[in-house]
Amino acid sequence: MAPKLTPKKQMGNLGERIAMNYLKKKGYQIIERNYVNTRGVKLGEIDIIANDNKKNELIFVEVKTREFKKYGNTLPEENVNYQKMRKLERIACFYLQQKKLLNQNYRFDVVAIWVNWQTRTAKVKHIKSI
Repeated sequence: MAPKLTPKKQMGNLGERIAMNYLKKKGYQIIERNYVNTRGVKLGEIDIIANDNKKNELIFVEVKTREFKKYGNTLPEENVNYQKMRKLERIACFYLQQKKLLNQNYRFDVVAIWVNWQTRTAKVKHIKSI
């Protein structure tokens, strides 16, 4: 039996699914979801790793999801601060080394999502090259 997910984790999973669908529609190829380094000290997690085939770039995507009714006055992307960026950078470096992609062009993006449960809709904002 799978462990019961917390409401926060359920919201995060929903946001990641929405972000993946959005990125696929924009022509990105999804390579990994919830990447965690498996060797050495656990550095953290990258929500989505995708490939932008048009630009031949690897994209490390941080997904931030908020419930509109509860957090309508704040922007989801405000939670991607300096410390979070440094953490993402360390995980991305590990990934590039592990996959032998050190010469690969890459960037960091944020996909911010507001979920409105009443209207059963989501607003997506894609911020490139954060």
